[in-house]
Amino acid sequence: MMLRGLWKLTWIEIKIFLREPLGAFGTIVFPVLVFLGLSQVPARKLTPSSLPANSFIRVSLPVLVSLLIAVSAVLSLVTIISIYREGGILKRLRATPLRPQTILTAHVIVKLILTAATLALMVLAGKRYYPVGAHVPLFSFTIALLISTWSILSIGFFIASIVPTARFAQPIGAIILYPMIGVSGVFVSIESLPPVLHTVARILPLTYAVPLLQGIWNGDPWSGHVGDVTALALVFIVCTALSAKVFRWE
Repeated sequence: MMLRGLWKLTWIEIKIFLREPLGAFGTIVFPVLVFLGLSQVPARKLTPSSLPANSFIRVSLPVLVSLLIAVSAVLSLVTIISIYREGGILKRLRATPLRPQTILTAHVIVKLILTAATLALMVLAGKRYYPVGAHVPLFSFTIALLISTWSILSIGFFIASIVPTARFAQPIGAIILYPMIGVSGVFVSIESLPPVLHTVARILPLTYAVPLLQGIWNGDPWSGHVGDVTALALVFIVCTALSAKVFRWE
């Protein structure tokens, strides 16, 4: 009964999301356009000697766009949950046979499905317009992205549980999440950051998502990223516990 309710609620949330063209464009289409745009501009000018640029295009760019996919999912989640909180929808849903964990799990499943769909579009577009490499372990990379997204989504729940109104949910989420990308190791190594930013980076989930995604993209074994997966799991546990505590007081 609970499982059937979970999948039914998940399907309803997917249909509600797709009815908003702007949200669907920002979450699904925009990251793919960023990937294609950034890859096409420098790809024509690459030479064998331009190794840093070539490394960014072939490894860091797919990882950067993957992080944009995850962050877009989180911002969408923050907005939806905040609207549900402010409108009293969560309280009304709690009066149904569905447990609060089931309701929140449905939202997570929706975002994970959209993340996988966006990644699939990025790969298909890349094969046609940009040779990202024929030996990329796409299945393992998808699992790594879903793990990273799952962890980052827990931050979205925490943000949604503390923002005062739904109007400010997405801007506050963007202010918190997008700067994380800058210090996560995509553009510069963590070790080269100033001491303060280096310390901040070490407590952010994206710092562990980036080496996980880069390593799996390059074909590293999972055994070499146990620490990254553990850190992401710890972020999920802590943020979920804090979010649940706040939600219970509504």
